[in-house]
Amino acid sequence: MRVLPPTARVYILCAVLGAVACIVPAFAPGNGTAATPWPAVATLGVLYLGCELVKLCPRLGSRVPEGIGAFFPVLLAAVFLLPPAAAALVALPGGLAGTVVQRPAWVRRVWHGAQHSMAAWTAGQAYGLLRGPAALGGPTRTDPVAAGSGPPAWVADFPYVLLPAAVAAAVFCLVLTALDGAILAAAEGRRAATAWRGLLTRSLAPHCVHGLAGLMMAVMWRSPYGLPAALLVLLPMYISCWVFAQYHRERAAHRATIRALVQAVDIKDRYTRGHSERVGQASAMIARELGMAEDRLEVVRIAGILHDVGKLGVPTRLLRKDGPLTPEERRIIELHPEYGHEMVRGIGFLGEARAAILHHHERVDGSGYPYGLTGEQIPVLARVVAVADAFDAMTSTRSYSRARPVATALAELERCAGAQFDAAMVHALAEAIDRHGWHPVVTSDEDLQVIPAVAAAAGANQDPGGAAPVPGALTALPAQGAAPPSSGTGGPQARGTAPAGPAAGRAGAAVRASLHGGGAATHGDQGARPDGVRAEGAQ
Repeated sequence: MRVLPPTARVYILCAVLGAVACIVPAFAPGNGTAATPWPAVATLGVLYLGCELVKLCPRLGSRVPEGIGAFFPVLLAAVFLLPPAAAALVALPGGLAGTVVQRPAWVRRVWHGAQHSMAAWTAGQAYGLLRGPAALGGPTRTDPVAAGSGPPAWVADFPYVLLPAAVAAAVFCLVLTALDGAILAAAEGRRAATAWRGLLTRSLAPHCVHGLAGLMMAVMWRSPYGLPAALLVLLPMYISCWVFAQYHRERAAHRATIRALVQAVDIKDRYTRGHSERVGQASAMIARELGMAEDRLEVVRIAGILHDVGKLGVPTRLLRKDGPLTPEERRIIELHPEYGHEMVRGIGFLGEARAAILHHHERVDGSGYPYGLTGEQIPVLARVVAVADAFDAMTSTRSYSRARPVATALAELERCAGAQFDAAMVHALAEAIDRHGWHPVVTSDEDLQVIPAVAAAAGANQDPGGAAPVPGALTALPAQGAAPPSSGTGGPQARGTAPAGPAAGRAGAAVRASLHGGGAATHGDQGARPDGVRAEGAQ
């Protein structure tokens, strides 16, 4: 997002003006507005700023993991201890100083400062409406630093004080996610439903935990022990955030490992660059339609990404061969699922994805390989990846065939359901595309394509002889998945219309397609391909 569209600029300007409106009352108390406790504002503001700047410390920067910034327990403690306008002021310096990776950095910092200020002000208003200040006890919100000078006038009203604190934390989270979704829609042109999807569900629990820590900090601040006791609350929170950030760093290392493996396959097999990422996307769509849990969705996506990693064990001359394959060459190629399984067997975080890599060429009717499994014997993830791979092969342009319309590809999958593919997986993909459309995204900008859910079928069966390969995407994190293969000529034969495909002279290219995740059986086919896709016009 180096160049902001006008809509995003206007939106950010409105957010800045909204933050200013939230902060101004802190400087002009009156008309019933409580006086601003400047010592407490300064203390909390410096503390929040320090939590953001700790990542920039030269001596600590190499040890403090990313994601430890935006230390919301301090900010939520300000919400519980200070008037709303003062809490919004506390949020400003930390938001402006936060670490950003993408450009434009100054715009992102201004946005974060305004966003946090408005969220803190809104949470403070909700906290006040539920009589949170009175329930917290101790000195008034206008003089929280006075705590510690003597015994408190009264203690916090537990458990009632948990209610306004929980509501304030939830409101804080809701405002942040609402603003985040809106800026994504404005800056990146996403649809509103897509921009907001999952933001609240992923953020609510962590914000509630931060709210509880902020409440503990506020209670300790109001206690006879004052600020020193409140600071002790930050130590376990810092450690928990550090552990959480280490977890995310480990996940990033996993993604880098997967990226490296897929890039190696893409470099070796130049005909299918970008294919793996699209298959992973389609696999995740199928899994989500089937109601799989979020953690399993990631496993499905990874299975799609790495399904063809075994190609690294196949001689390059076979992957790039233009002529027809000999029986011996076909047998070598059909070993790639087992090669892939052996390569990733020791990578523990792949879980079920390993089985999908091994069995993604099995067919429901038992004519696939490497073990000829049938029906429910085939792992669920392998059946998902098989459908996703075949679908992408038919809807993307290759050196040997042009992309087919989505509707045509879905019809072909449905025709082969029950024999080559699992009918439930095919139905799930059709339902997902009918609901969301098919918008394949490849990390490389030059390999980005959008295919509408319903496309004209004209040209679907034209001679693809002159089609050019899709541009490569070496920087992509592909999501591969392969169609279930057929050994020999066993499996569903194509029925129906007259042959419409490459000339017999291009049979070698069509057979080579089997190495690159080909699609379902095509009309007018006569020759089986190693991936279960039948070559049009091939003998």
